[in-house]
Amino acid sequence: MHVTVASTAGGGGVLRPGGPVPDLATAVREAERARPRWVWADGRAVYPELLARGVRLSRCHDLALTETLLLGHEGRYGEPASAAAAYARLHGLPVPDDPSGRPAQATLFETARRGPDVTEIDLVGEVHDDQLERIEATADPGRFRLLVAAESAGALIAAELGHDGMPWRSDVHDELLTGLLGPRPVHGMRPVKLQALADQVSAAFGQAVNPDSPQQIVKAFKSAGISVPSTRSQVLKEVEHPGVAPLLAYKELARLFSFHGWTWADAWVRDGRFRAEYVVGGVVSGRWATSGGGALQIPKVMRRVVVADEGWDLVVADAAQLEPRVLAAMAGDRGLAEAAGEIDLYAALAQSFGGARDHAKIAMLSAMYGGTSGDAPKLLAVMRRRYPQAYAFVEEAARSGEEGKLVRSWLGRTCPPPSSRWRELVSGPGGNGAARERGRFTRNFVVQATAAEWALAMMAVLRGRLPEPARLVFFQHDEVMVHCPAELSGEVVAAVAGAAEEATRLLFGATEVRFPMEAVAVTCYADAK
Repeated sequence: MHVTVASTAGGGGVLRPGGPVPDLATAVREAERARPRWVWADGRAVYPELLARGVRLSRCHDLALTETLLLGHEGRYGEPASAAAAYARLHGLPVPDDPSGRPAQATLFETARRGPDVTEIDLVGEVHDDQLERIEATADPGRFRLLVAAESAGALIAAELGHDGMPWRSDVHDELLTGLLGPRPVHGMRPVKLQALADQVSAAFGQAVNPDSPQQIVKAFKSAGISVPSTRSQVLKEVEHPGVAPLLAYKELARLFSFHGWTWADAWVRDGRFRAEYVVGGVVSGRWATSGGGALQIPKVMRRVVVADEGWDLVVADAAQLEPRVLAAMAGDRGLAEAAGEIDLYAALAQSFGGARDHAKIAMLSAMYGGTSGDAPKLLAVMRRRYPQAYAFVEEAARSGEEGKLVRSWLGRTCPPPSSRWRELVSGPGGNGAARERGRFTRNFVVQATAAEWALAMMAVLRGRLPEPARLVFFQHDEVMVHCPAELSGEVVAAVAGAAEEATRLLFGATEVRFPMEAVAVTCYADAK
């Protein structure tokens, strides 16, 4: 087919399929020179194919991600959010369920039928026009447009992270596993060091105990005259019994073996790269999730396996104390903003508290997460006096949640509405507990969701500032990693700092709050901490 590009008044374009062309990727690459905002039904079905053909795009509008945001804002969280579902709602047609898992692979200019007398490209056009109208009807269209742009940029970044992959030395990985667990076992068997710990557990209880079975562990402790409510590590650490030490050691190594062992590497490491599958907005707060590979839960011991290519560096950076700084900026609390102007916010809070840094941290986290145990109530009283606007901000979010209302992030991401079951609970005896629980959720939602937005905006800006051939290769909540030639590491470090400043300006305008993003260039991830 050939591709026709028609310019529009806004500087964008409409692309339509026609007759045969030798190379679709070439056509897209040519069109990308004008930096259009590509509009597609679901980037997960389109962009990986283009990346595989050497095409990278500057920006996009992802209909599925945008529909999810709009439905949430309209109090319809959880309704099908695919472009096909959005089109069906527009025309009063039966609304199809969202596809499970990754959407079917599609070409950029798919011509399959999507209902009566509509092609994919016409469906996309109608849904896009409708979404633009609905964005203008939101509480703050300017902010919501930024949210949509950041979320859609996240779709590009997630695909690129999976395509480029994080450097992963398989030989170092094998050496590390062998040292900790013993040689790679045959399928279905435990590594020798893990089996030795299992034998020690059984010997300590005087009977055969499978340390992988919580039921057997609880029963073994009961036989020893000890009642344990669960087999969680923090519970077992409080128990005095000779079986506890080998059991805790077993649990730690067994987790490593299961989640980042040899079988994991076989599935997720290819050509010297760990290639995770990120899910943009996979958590209700907007934080990312993964559909496999555990990229958001890499244990510290595994960081020594992440090694830059010869002559290259890893530039690693994370945002210091991101969520308290976000609260300071949202609430407009001058006192807290002044403390957030320092690198160590908790130390600055402690000075104003006249107390210890740990106490200041407890007070701040309790305010954001609704903590009430231990010293939290006393410290919260100090927080309320010293930073009344910040405290009132999260209190209002909590009160709204308790009343069953919706709360929104700074840019407009909306929390899910309460379920019918929740409404039954709060209207019945003892309903205050359910109300307080939702209040704790909404209290944190407004902060965590905004922190996720700041991180997305920072990554989107950084992506555009990186010099070729530097690449973003890892993301984890508020931490990023760039793989770049060693001679470019200084430029990348500066780009990270500039991206943090630009993201802060985009979200909060002129604010006294600092969002430090300290970056360091290393050859091994383990050396960054």
